[in-house]
Amino acid sequence: MLPLNLAVLASSVAVAQAFYLPGTAPTSYKEGDNVPLLVNHITPSVFHESQSKESYVYSFDYYYQRLHFCQPEKKEKQPESLGSIIFGDRIYNSPFELTMLKNETCKSLCTSVYPAIDSTFVHKLIKNGFFYNWLVDGLPAARRLHDKRTNSDFYGSGFELGYVDEKNVPHLDNHFNIQIEYHKRDDNEYRVVGVTVEPHSWNREEAVCPSGEQEPVTLDIHSKTSVPFTYDVTWIESDTLWATRWDKYLHVYDPKIQWFSLVNFSLIVVCLSLIIAHILFKALKTDISKYNEMNLDDDMDETGWKLVHGDVFRSPRYLLLLSVVVGSGVQLLLMALTACGFALLGLLSPSNRGSLSTVMFILYALFGCVGSFVSGSVYKFFDGSDWKINMLLTPTLIPGVILLVVTLLNFFLIGASSSGAIPAGTLLAIIVIWFIMSVPLSVVGSVLAVKRESLSKPVHTNQIPRQIPAQPWYLKTWFAALVAGIFPFGSLSVEMYFIYSSLWFNRVYYMFGFLFFCFLLMVITTSLVTILMTYYSLCAENYLWQWRSIVIAGGCALYVFLHAILLTKFQLGGFVTIVLYTGYSLLISFLMFVLTGSIGFISSLFFVRKIYSSVKID
Repeated sequence: MLPLNLAVLASSVAVAQAFYLPGTAPTSYKEGDNVPLLVNHITPSVFHESQSKESYVYSFDYYYQRLHFCQPEKKEKQPESLGSIIFGDRIYNSPFELTMLKNETCKSLCTSVYPAIDSTFVHKLIKNGFFYNWLVDGLPAARRLHDKRTNSDFYGSGFELGYVDEKNVPHLDNHFNIQIEYHKRDDNEYRVVGVTVEPHSWNREEAVCPSGEQEPVTLDIHSKTSVPFTYDVTWIESDTLWATRWDKYLHVYDPKIQWFSLVNFSLIVVCLSLIIAHILFKALKTDISKYNEMNLDDDMDETGWKLVHGDVFRSPRYLLLLSVVVGSGVQLLLMALTACGFALLGLLSPSNRGSLSTVMFILYALFGCVGSFVSGSVYKFFDGSDWKINMLLTPTLIPGVILLVVTLLNFFLIGASSSGAIPAGTLLAIIVIWFIMSVPLSVVGSVLAVKRESLSKPVHTNQIPRQIPAQPWYLKTWFAALVAGIFPFGSLSVEMYFIYSSLWFNRVYYMFGFLFFCFLLMVITTSLVTILMTYYSLCAENYLWQWRSIVIAGGCALYVFLHAILLTKFQLGGFVTIVLYTGYSLLISFLMFVLTGSIGFISSLFFVRKIYSSVKID
């Protein structure tokens, strides 16, 4: 559900790997203790090249009836956080029996019967590279992988539902060799520090493991197929400590590319800063000196941005909407910075499933007070009179749009029987929490903004607006937005792939050092570029800078959407998949527009106030 990243960088990544959220205590087992194996939804793979006409970006419940996986005698849903539910986790107990230090060989689970129509469905999932997702002591059951670029071994969360042979025939995995690594902490005290699974596809009539080569399982798409499921358990002693057990799972792909991107766009920010410094310390200094030495009675001498001093603080059109957008953008900005900062410091561990999204929701609600204060202050600065409507719209308009889009897309998830569909009770709980927590805080923020003395305007506003001359094509708003949007987007572009992989394909994202620094680059770049464009617009006697600064800064959102649609490495096929991917990409781009637009507006507001307070105007 959004995008947000140095000598600090290397250390911060290490910290994020080894630091755990306070209260997440390790579990110690004794020999013979039962170690629960929990099952989660099955998910598509980002790396898989789909061999099916219909592809998926949504998951399915592990016990979805068409999968016919073995179930325990009493199926029990595990407690989950709000964020975990929103992002599709559906965790249940399982029929697997794991006993500490007890190895098992060819233990039977059950024999499932697949009707022809369900066999076709399972074939589609295998061709789309769906993965099993199991959990043992909070660790995901993984597959062993090797990265040729870094020549390192690591664990990839989840393992294959099946495989497709050279004849394009899919085979279902029905035997699992579970290898559990444990660390001996003390006499008869053991902790789980790693879980890997080697799946096999064995065609046999009974739950008997073969001694040699075995034909794989092929589900018959014309008649029923019986499939016995079995598993082995092997316990392996390890020197890995519990505090560092996630190190194997948290792997950086292409670190050189990420470092190159960071250095590259850091240089861009430095160059932009030098350009702005040139404007502020040379061009503006010259302008201000010239304006202050002029004969103030000689209007003919006034040129450039001083000429529009009587209109620059004129109330913009749709002031109410503008103030709501700016306030909501500040709310998003503070939420993103704080959540990413918490993750950077290791306070949001990947072992605490859903903690990041839960904290983001809570922070977004809490920062409603600040968002409404900023919204009310902007509305009051431009002489808005209906502050009560502003107070009501700020905590409801943008969140209402988010809720409406999520609800509409949720119907598609329900229609596809996806585990990612948010339950009606959860949606209702989100609404209740919002009105109990965020709305009252927003009201407090609006009241404080009304009672607080408004920002002063350094110049008076004329009663009659002056005519804006024809603008050169390179200063048109749409062109300026296209050019300006490239720079902030560039600072985020490398991280976008990893963020989308985490959102859509259940990959663990933990590179918050990179992300936090990239996000800061984006904020600084957006601010600098928008100030630059605002200065040139005022010099061209265009005083309508308010909405213009929002649109120019929001140009980054267009590139975010185009990147998601045109430059994605994900294979999209099928109506529901395209609707979901496009719909959520539009929502992410909309929120990016609100966030960057508010940054551009506030930067321009302080810039405009500063330059007009530096000249003598009667």
